[in-house]
Amino acid sequence: MFVAEKWVDSVVTVERHSERVLILKMVLDNGLLNVLIVYAPYLRKMEKKENLWNEMFHLVSCIPQNEMVVSVGDTNGHVGSNSVGYDGMHGDYGFGDRNADGSRISKFADGLNLVICNTLFMKQESKLVTYVVGSAKSTVDYIIIR
Repeated sequence: MFVAEKWVDSVVTVERHSERVLILKMVLDNGLLNVLIVYAPYLRKMEKKENLWNEMFHLVSCIPQNEMVVSVGDTNGHVGSNSVGYDGMHGDYGFGDRNADGSRISKFADGLNLVICNTLFMKQESKLVTYVVGSAKSTVDYIIIR
């Protein structure tokens, strides 16, 4: 992983927690910022997906509340455009319908009082969609913060 030269002195640690999760901890102004970089499995094996979100939940829950958390990456889920059941962490500006993987992402965010930033602002479809194959379109890359 590369860090821009101007940020190198701010880096406290870089820890690979698995083949799919890396945490970069850095000093930002007067606080600590934890950036979780995640690449969720695309596989249909639910066990691998559950393991990833359990790992993510454990990692974030171990970060002190006074430290900032930003989770970024390809989550391979669709949280959809409807916040029903997830008010406060979903802003109704997602794309399409929520699927099972999107429910996992939403439960992760909701359980840790995180916010899915991609859903907070109205955007043109071309800026909202992060995955296109043929006529299929979706958002699978999310920024989730505390």
